[in-house]
Amino acid sequence: MTAPVSKLLEVHFWAPTFKWVISIANVADFSKPPEQLSYPHQTVVAISGLIWSRYSTQIIPKNLNLVSVNLTMAATGFYQLSRKIQHDYYPEPEPAEAKE
Repeated sequence: MTAPVSKLLEVHFWAPTFKWVISIANVADFSKPPEQLSYPHQTVVAISGLIWSRYSTQIIPKNLNLVSVNLTMAATGFYQLSRKIQHDYYPEPEPAEAKE
């Protein structure tokens, strides 16, 4: 006899709860200068957040903690990537010195 589908796809409470540490650490890095951010790291955080957000909407029973932590991971990852891209490819122009 096989277990019901809901038992097979059940996600333990602690897994998404501990993932909040990753999101909180990424939020703490908002104060870091963009040159210290890593493209590979932030890409993995953002893409894994999207992939697992999709997964967490398909499991039964729904786990809103899992959905919210993964959406937060994706959002913080994409925000950090946008900061890094803006710093690397769209630098702020130097202020022109006034001629006397």
